[in-house]
Amino acid sequence: MIGFVMVGTNDLDKAINYYDALLESIDLKRAVTNEKYAGYSSKERPENIEFYVTNPANKEKATYGNGAQVSFVVNSKGTVDKFYNLGIKLGGKDEGGPGIRPSGEYYCYLRDLDGNKICAFAKIDN
Repeated sequence: MIGFVMVGTNDLDKAINYYDALLESIDLKRAVTNEKYAGYSSKERPENIEFYVTNPANKEKATYGNGAQVSFVVNSKGTVDKFYNLGIKLGGKDEGGPGIRPSGEYYCYLRDLDGNKICAFAKIDN
């Protein structure tokens, strides 16, 4: 149903450095880069861009969406922990550390360098 997701940035170079390292932890890699955006895909399907970080097309300041969130499904609690810890180390801000949520799944939440809310989660066996 969803083709891809985009988040805005006010400093594309910093955002690329952040997302290159962070998304590598969940097996996504940068597949396209130009002066306006960077696109990320799974390593197995580099032609299928799933996530972009971009300068706003209208040339206005990028702002985050209040209530908006990008969530990445991963395969283990350990990957959620790695994603969270790396995201914080790279300069992201805590929005809810790794843990089991009421849904029974294992989540973490953080804000990227521009304030975009991102999440990683894993389904766990009860």
